[in-house]
Amino acid sequence: MRSDPTCSSAPATMRAWRLGGLGGEFELTRRPVPAPRAGGVVVRMQASALMSYMLDYVEGRLSSVYRVPAQPFVPGSNGVGIVESIGAGVWHLRPGQRVVISSHLVAQENVREPGQILLGVTAAGDAAQRMQHDWPDGTMADFASLPANLVTPAEGLDHLDATQLVTTMRHIVPYGGLLRGRLAPGETVVVSGATGAYGSAAVFLALALGASRVVALGRDRARLSAVCEAAGARAEAIVLQGDAAAGAARVRDLLGGGADLAFDMVGGATDPTLTLAALRSLADGGRLVLMGSMSVPLPLPYLDVMLHSWEILGQFMYPRDAYRRLLDLVRSGQLDVATIHPLVFPLDEARAAMIAARDASSLECVVLRHGED
Repeated sequence: MRSDPTCSSAPATMRAWRLGGLGGEFELTRRPVPAPRAGGVVVRMQASALMSYMLDYVEGRLSSVYRVPAQPFVPGSNGVGIVESIGAGVWHLRPGQRVVISSHLVAQENVREPGQILLGVTAAGDAAQRMQHDWPDGTMADFASLPANLVTPAEGLDHLDATQLVTTMRHIVPYGGLLRGRLAPGETVVVSGATGAYGSAAVFLALALGASRVVALGRDRARLSAVCEAAGARAEAIVLQGDAAAGAARVRDLLGGGADLAFDMVGGATDPTLTLAALRSLADGGRLVLMGSMSVPLPLPYLDVMLHSWEILGQFMYPRDAYRRLLDLVRSGQLDVATIHPLVFPLDEARAAMIAARDASSLECVVLRHGED
Protein backbone atom coordinates (compact mmCIF):
# COMPACT_ATOMS: atom_id res chain seq x y z
CA MET A 1 0.00 0.00 0.00
CA ARG A 2 1.30 3.45 -0.88
CA SER A 3 2.27 5.63 2.08
CA ASP A 4 0.51 8.92 2.79
CA PRO A 5 1.88 11.28 0.11
CA THR A 6 1.38 14.31 2.33
CA CYS A 7 3.51 12.95 5.18
CA SER A 8 6.22 15.47 6.05
CA SER A 9 8.59 16.37 8.83
CA ALA A 10 8.66 20.02 7.79
CA PRO A 11 8.29 22.80 10.36
CA ALA A 12 5.11 24.88 10.41
CA THR A 13 6.70 28.04 8.99
CA MET A 14 9.58 29.00 6.73
CA ARG A 15 11.53 31.98 5.48
CA ALA A 16 10.53 33.27 2.06
CA TRP A 17 11.46 36.34 0.05
CA ARG A 18 8.34 38.22 -1.04
CA LEU A 19 8.22 40.57 -4.06
CA GLY A 20 5.27 42.92 -4.46
CA GLY A 21 5.56 43.31 -8.23
CA LEU A 22 8.54 44.47 -10.26
CA GLY A 23 9.96 47.48 -8.47
CA GLY A 24 7.76 46.76 -5.47
CA GLU A 25 8.60 45.85 -1.91
CA PHE A 26 11.12 43.05 -1.57
CA GLU A 27 11.34 41.60 1.91
CA LEU A 28 12.22 38.44 3.82
CA THR A 29 9.04 37.16 5.46
CA ARG A 30 7.83 34.27 7.56
CA ARG A 31 5.01 32.22 6.05
CA PRO A 32 3.48 28.74 6.38
CA VAL A 33 5.29 25.84 4.74
CA PRO A 34 3.15 24.86 1.72
CA ALA A 35 1.29 21.57 1.55
CA PRO A 36 1.71 19.41 -1.57
CA ARG A 37 -0.85 19.92 -4.31
CA ALA A 38 -2.27 17.39 -6.74
CA GLY A 39 0.35 16.83 -9.42
CA GLY A 40 2.94 18.67 -7.36
CA VAL A 41 5.75 18.27 -4.87
CA VAL A 42 7.12 20.28 -1.99
CA VAL A 43 10.91 20.55 -2.06
CA ARG A 44 13.05 21.43 0.94
CA MET A 45 15.43 23.84 -0.76
CA GLN A 46 19.19 23.44 -0.37
CA ALA A 47 20.48 25.94 -2.93
CA SER A 48 19.27 28.23 -5.69
CA ALA A 49 21.25 30.20 -8.29
CA LEU A 50 20.57 33.83 -9.11
CA MET A 51 20.21 35.23 -12.61
CA SER A 52 22.82 37.87 -13.39
CA TYR A 53 20.03 40.41 -13.95
CA MET A 54 18.11 39.58 -10.74
CA LEU A 55 18.75 43.01 -9.22
CA ASP A 56 17.35 44.79 -12.28
CA TYR A 57 14.41 42.39 -12.27
CA VAL A 58 13.50 43.00 -8.62
CA GLU A 59 13.95 46.76 -8.92
CA GLY A 60 11.66 46.94 -11.96
CA ARG A 61 14.12 47.96 -14.65
CA LEU A 62 12.99 45.04 -16.84
CA SER A 63 9.26 45.62 -16.43
CA SER A 64 8.60 46.19 -20.15
CA VAL A 65 9.72 42.61 -20.89
CA TYR A 66 8.73 40.61 -17.82
CA ARG A 67 5.23 39.82 -16.53
CA VAL A 68 4.72 38.72 -12.92
CA PRO A 69 1.75 37.69 -10.76
CA ALA A 70 -0.71 40.41 -9.79
CA GLN A 71 -0.31 39.44 -6.13
CA PRO A 72 2.96 39.41 -4.11
CA PHE A 73 4.94 36.27 -4.89
CA VAL A 74 8.16 34.38 -4.13
CA PRO A 75 10.66 34.98 -6.96
CA GLY A 76 13.42 32.58 -7.97
CA SER A 77 13.65 30.25 -10.91
CA ASN A 78 15.69 27.15 -10.12
CA GLY A 79 17.46 25.19 -7.45
CA VAL A 80 18.47 21.95 -5.82
CA GLY A 81 16.71 20.34 -2.89
CA ILE A 82 15.17 17.28 -1.27
CA VAL A 83 11.61 16.18 -1.97
CA GLU A 84 9.76 16.75 1.29
CA SER A 85 6.29 15.58 0.29
CA ILE A 86 4.28 14.69 -2.81
CA GLY A 87 0.70 15.26 -3.88
CA ALA A 88 -1.86 12.96 -5.46
CA GLY A 89 -1.04 11.93 -9.00
CA VAL A 90 2.73 11.92 -8.51
CA TRP A 91 3.97 8.41 -9.25
CA HIS A 92 7.75 8.39 -9.68
CA LEU A 93 9.10 10.94 -7.25
CA ARG A 94 9.38 10.13 -3.56
CA PRO A 95 10.19 11.96 -0.33
CA GLY A 96 13.91 12.01 0.38
CA GLN A 97 15.02 12.22 -3.27
CA ARG A 98 17.50 14.92 -4.22
CA VAL A 99 16.27 16.82 -7.28
CA VAL A 100 17.22 19.71 -9.53
CA ILE A 101 14.52 22.27 -10.31
CA SER A 102 13.76 23.82 -13.68
CA SER A 103 11.66 26.95 -14.07
CA HIS A 104 10.35 26.17 -17.57
CA LEU A 105 6.75 25.02 -17.18
CA VAL A 106 4.80 24.03 -20.29
CA ALA A 107 1.07 23.28 -20.12
CA GLN A 108 0.35 19.58 -20.62
CA GLU A 109 -2.89 19.87 -22.59
CA ASN A 110 -2.73 18.39 -26.08
CA VAL A 111 -3.04 21.68 -27.99
CA ARG A 112 -1.06 23.21 -30.82
CA GLU A 113 0.57 26.02 -28.82
CA PRO A 114 0.57 25.17 -25.10
CA GLY A 115 1.19 27.99 -22.67
CA GLN A 116 4.58 28.23 -21.01
CA ILE A 117 6.02 30.24 -18.15
CA LEU A 118 9.25 30.63 -16.25
CA LEU A 119 8.13 29.83 -12.73
CA GLY A 120 9.02 32.59 -10.33
CA VAL A 121 10.10 34.84 -13.20
CA THR A 122 7.67 35.70 -16.02
CA ALA A 123 4.72 34.73 -18.22
CA ALA A 124 3.66 35.87 -21.69
CA GLY A 125 0.15 35.49 -23.12
CA ASP A 126 -3.28 34.74 -21.67
CA ALA A 127 -2.77 31.01 -21.07
CA ALA A 128 0.63 31.63 -19.52
CA GLN A 129 -0.77 34.23 -17.16
CA ARG A 130 -3.42 31.78 -16.01
CA MET A 131 -0.69 29.22 -15.37
CA GLN A 132 1.30 31.81 -13.44
CA HIS A 133 -1.75 32.66 -11.32
CA ASP A 134 -2.07 28.96 -10.47
CA TRP A 135 1.65 28.51 -9.71
CA PRO A 136 2.88 31.98 -8.68
CA ASP A 137 5.79 31.17 -6.38
CA GLY A 138 9.40 30.32 -7.17
CA THR A 139 12.35 29.04 -5.20
CA MET A 140 13.65 31.84 -2.96
CA ALA A 141 12.23 30.20 0.16
CA ASP A 142 13.14 27.34 2.48
CA PHE A 143 10.43 25.18 0.87
CA ALA A 144 9.03 25.40 -2.67
CA SER A 145 5.72 24.06 -3.97
CA LEU A 146 6.27 23.01 -7.57
CA PRO A 147 4.62 21.10 -10.42
CA ALA A 148 6.14 17.62 -10.39
CA ASN A 149 7.34 17.88 -13.99
CA LEU A 150 9.73 20.70 -13.04
CA VAL A 151 11.93 18.49 -10.88
CA THR A 152 14.47 15.92 -12.06
CA PRO A 153 16.02 13.26 -9.80
CA ALA A 154 19.75 13.78 -9.28
CA GLU A 155 20.90 10.32 -8.21
CA GLY A 156 24.50 9.34 -8.87
CA LEU A 157 25.82 12.85 -8.30
CA ASP A 158 26.70 12.61 -4.62
CA HIS A 159 30.18 13.94 -5.35
CA LEU A 160 28.61 17.35 -6.06
CA ASP A 161 27.24 19.36 -3.18
CA ALA A 162 24.08 21.40 -3.74
CA THR A 163 25.91 24.68 -4.33
CA GLN A 164 27.90 23.15 -7.21
CA LEU A 165 25.07 21.06 -8.63
CA VAL A 166 22.81 24.10 -8.90
CA THR A 167 25.27 25.74 -11.30
CA THR A 168 23.93 23.35 -13.96
CA MET A 169 21.21 25.97 -14.46
CA ARG A 170 23.83 27.83 -16.46
CA HIS A 171 24.18 24.86 -18.83
CA ILE A 172 20.54 23.87 -19.21
CA VAL A 173 19.54 26.96 -21.20
CA PRO A 174 22.24 26.70 -23.90
CA TYR A 175 21.69 22.93 -23.96
CA GLY A 176 18.26 23.65 -25.40
CA GLY A 177 19.83 25.75 -28.13
CA LEU A 178 22.50 23.20 -29.04
CA LEU A 179 19.85 20.48 -29.23
CA ARG A 180 17.80 22.73 -31.49
CA GLY A 181 20.85 23.28 -33.69
CA ARG A 182 21.36 19.51 -34.03
CA LEU A 183 25.01 19.67 -32.99
CA ALA A 184 26.76 16.47 -34.05
CA PRO A 185 30.12 15.12 -32.81
CA GLY A 186 33.03 16.43 -34.86
CA GLU A 187 31.31 19.63 -35.98
CA THR A 188 32.74 23.12 -35.53
CA VAL A 189 30.85 25.70 -33.49
CA VAL A 190 30.94 29.47 -33.12
CA VAL A 191 29.49 30.90 -29.90
CA SER A 192 28.74 34.61 -30.09
CA GLY A 193 28.26 36.32 -26.76
CA ALA A 194 30.67 33.79 -25.26
CA THR A 195 31.54 35.99 -22.28
CA GLY A 196 28.01 36.03 -20.86
CA ALA A 197 26.61 33.71 -18.21
CA TYR A 198 24.97 31.35 -20.70
CA GLY A 199 27.34 31.95 -23.62
CA SER A 200 30.37 30.81 -21.62
CA ALA A 201 28.51 27.68 -20.51
CA ALA A 202 27.65 27.03 -24.18
CA VAL A 203 31.38 26.80 -24.99
CA PHE A 204 31.90 24.08 -22.36
CA LEU A 205 28.72 22.27 -23.33
CA ALA A 206 29.45 22.23 -27.07
CA LEU A 207 32.78 20.56 -26.33
CA ALA A 208 31.10 18.06 -23.99
CA LEU A 209 28.69 17.17 -26.80
CA GLY A 210 31.59 16.39 -29.14
CA ALA A 211 32.34 19.57 -31.08
CA SER A 212 35.80 19.29 -32.65
CA ARG A 213 36.52 23.02 -32.19
CA VAL A 214 34.67 25.93 -30.63
CA VAL A 215 35.33 29.58 -31.44
CA ALA A 216 34.35 31.94 -28.62
CA LEU A 217 33.35 35.23 -30.23
CA GLY A 218 32.95 38.46 -28.27
CA ARG A 219 34.34 41.89 -27.47
CA ASP A 220 36.02 41.41 -24.08
CA ARG A 221 39.48 39.96 -24.63
CA ALA A 222 40.18 39.14 -20.98
CA ARG A 223 36.89 37.31 -20.44
CA LEU A 224 37.16 35.40 -23.71
CA SER A 225 40.66 34.28 -22.79
CA ALA A 226 39.48 33.10 -19.36
CA VAL A 227 36.66 31.05 -20.89
CA CYS A 228 38.93 29.42 -23.48
CA GLU A 229 41.62 28.66 -20.92
CA ALA A 230 39.04 26.88 -18.78
CA ALA A 231 37.61 25.05 -21.81
CA GLY A 232 40.92 23.65 -23.06
CA ALA A 233 42.80 23.33 -26.32
CA ARG A 234 39.76 22.85 -28.59
CA ALA A 235 38.40 26.31 -27.71
CA GLU A 236 39.84 29.46 -29.26
CA ALA A 237 38.90 33.11 -28.84
CA ILE A 238 38.32 35.82 -31.42
CA VAL A 239 37.79 39.39 -30.28
CA LEU A 240 35.42 41.17 -32.64
CA GLN A 241 37.07 44.25 -34.11
CA GLY A 242 35.36 46.15 -36.88
CA ASP A 243 32.34 45.00 -38.85
CA ALA A 244 30.58 41.65 -39.09
CA ALA A 245 32.24 40.65 -42.35
CA ALA A 246 35.70 41.17 -40.88
CA GLY A 247 34.82 39.12 -37.81
CA ALA A 248 33.43 36.31 -39.94
CA ALA A 249 36.57 36.28 -42.10
CA ARG A 250 38.73 35.85 -39.00
CA VAL A 251 36.60 32.89 -37.87
CA ARG A 252 36.90 31.28 -41.30
CA ASP A 253 40.66 31.78 -41.33
CA LEU A 254 40.97 30.19 -37.91
CA LEU A 255 38.81 27.17 -38.80
CA GLY A 256 40.09 26.77 -42.34
CA GLY A 257 36.55 27.25 -43.64
CA GLY A 258 33.06 27.98 -42.40
CA ALA A 259 31.57 26.66 -39.17
CA ASP A 260 28.86 24.00 -39.06
CA LEU A 261 26.87 25.67 -36.28
CA ALA A 262 26.69 29.17 -34.82
CA PHE A 263 25.07 29.68 -31.43
CA ASP A 264 24.08 33.27 -30.63
CA MET A 265 23.68 34.06 -26.92
CA VAL A 266 24.30 37.82 -26.98
CA GLY A 267 22.19 39.38 -24.21
CA GLY A 268 20.55 42.79 -24.53
CA ALA A 269 22.36 43.60 -27.77
CA THR A 270 21.96 47.14 -29.05
CA ASP A 271 23.54 46.40 -32.43
CA PRO A 272 23.53 43.24 -34.57
CA THR A 273 27.25 43.04 -35.36
CA LEU A 274 28.10 39.96 -33.27
CA THR A 275 25.07 38.04 -34.48
CA LEU A 276 25.76 38.85 -38.12
CA ALA A 277 29.41 37.89 -37.70
CA ALA A 278 28.28 34.51 -36.39
CA LEU A 279 25.88 34.09 -39.32
CA ARG A 280 28.48 35.02 -41.94
CA SER A 281 31.01 32.61 -40.42
CA LEU A 282 28.87 29.61 -41.42
CA ALA A 283 29.73 27.08 -44.09
CA ASP A 284 27.15 26.37 -46.78
CA GLY A 285 24.19 24.65 -45.14
CA GLY A 286 25.24 25.84 -41.69
CA ARG A 287 22.80 26.57 -38.88
CA LEU A 288 22.45 29.68 -36.70
CA VAL A 289 20.56 29.32 -33.40
CA LEU A 290 19.20 32.55 -31.90
CA MET A 291 18.77 32.34 -28.15
CA GLY A 292 19.90 35.71 -26.83
CA SER A 293 18.13 39.05 -26.96
CA MET A 294 18.39 42.18 -29.08
CA SER A 295 16.66 45.56 -28.81
CA VAL A 296 17.12 46.45 -32.51
CA PRO A 297 16.08 44.65 -35.71
CA LEU A 298 18.34 41.97 -37.18
CA PRO A 299 19.03 42.91 -40.83
CA LEU A 300 19.32 39.57 -42.58
CA PRO A 301 21.32 39.45 -45.83
CA TYR A 302 18.56 37.78 -47.81
CA LEU A 303 20.59 36.73 -50.86
CA ASP A 304 23.46 35.38 -48.77
CA VAL A 305 21.09 33.32 -46.63
CA MET A 306 19.51 31.90 -49.77
CA LEU A 307 22.70 31.31 -51.76
CA HIS A 308 24.51 29.61 -48.85
CA SER A 309 21.45 27.62 -47.71
CA TRP A 310 21.86 28.93 -44.17
CA GLU A 311 19.29 27.82 -41.62
CA ILE A 312 18.19 30.29 -38.92
CA LEU A 313 16.53 28.78 -35.86
CA GLY A 314 14.97 30.52 -32.89
CA GLN A 315 14.83 28.68 -29.57
CA PHE A 316 13.19 29.48 -26.24
CA MET A 317 14.49 27.40 -23.34
CA TYR A 318 14.71 23.59 -23.71
CA PRO A 319 12.71 20.34 -24.10
CA ARG A 320 11.04 18.74 -21.11
CA ASP A 321 13.58 15.90 -20.89
CA ALA A 322 16.61 18.18 -21.23
CA TYR A 323 17.60 18.32 -17.56
CA ARG A 324 17.64 14.53 -17.30
CA ARG A 325 19.86 14.33 -20.37
CA LEU A 326 22.13 17.10 -19.11
CA LEU A 327 22.64 15.29 -15.80
CA ASP A 328 23.59 12.18 -17.77
CA LEU A 329 26.43 14.21 -19.32
CA VAL A 330 27.57 15.19 -15.83
CA ARG A 331 27.35 11.61 -14.50
CA SER A 332 29.40 10.29 -17.42
CA GLY A 333 32.13 12.86 -16.90
CA GLN A 334 31.62 14.42 -20.33
CA LEU A 335 30.59 17.74 -18.75
CA ASP A 336 32.63 19.11 -15.87
CA VAL A 337 30.39 21.57 -14.03
CA ALA A 338 33.29 22.67 -11.82
CA THR A 339 34.36 25.10 -14.55
CA ILE A 340 31.60 27.35 -13.13
CA HIS A 341 32.53 28.45 -9.60
CA PRO A 342 29.71 29.05 -7.07
CA LEU A 343 29.85 32.22 -4.97
CA VAL A 344 27.72 31.29 -1.98
CA PHE A 345 25.52 33.58 0.14
CA PRO A 346 22.99 32.60 2.82
CA LEU A 347 19.34 33.03 1.86
CA ASP A 348 18.85 36.02 4.14
CA GLU A 349 21.60 37.91 2.29
CA ALA A 350 19.78 37.86 -1.04
CA ARG A 351 20.19 41.60 -1.56
CA ALA A 352 23.98 41.39 -1.36
CA ALA A 353 23.89 38.25 -3.52
CA MET A 354 21.99 40.07 -6.29
CA ILE A 355 24.65 42.78 -6.41
CA ALA A 356 27.34 40.09 -6.59
CA ALA A 357 25.42 38.32 -9.40
CA ARG A 358 25.33 41.52 -11.42
CA ASP A 359 29.11 41.91 -11.08
CA ALA A 360 30.16 38.24 -11.30
CA SER A 361 32.47 36.99 -14.04
CA SER A 362 31.35 34.54 -16.70
CA LEU A 363 33.00 31.71 -14.73
CA GLU A 364 31.18 32.55 -11.49
CA CYS A 365 27.61 31.75 -10.43
CA VAL A 366 26.06 33.38 -7.37
CA VAL A 367 24.25 30.81 -5.25
CA LEU A 368 21.89 31.17 -2.29
CA ARG A 369 22.33 28.53 0.42
CA HIS A 370 19.00 27.62 2.03
CA GLY A 371 18.19 26.09 5.39
CA GLU A 372 18.40 27.59 8.85
CA ASP A 373 21.21 26.71 11.23
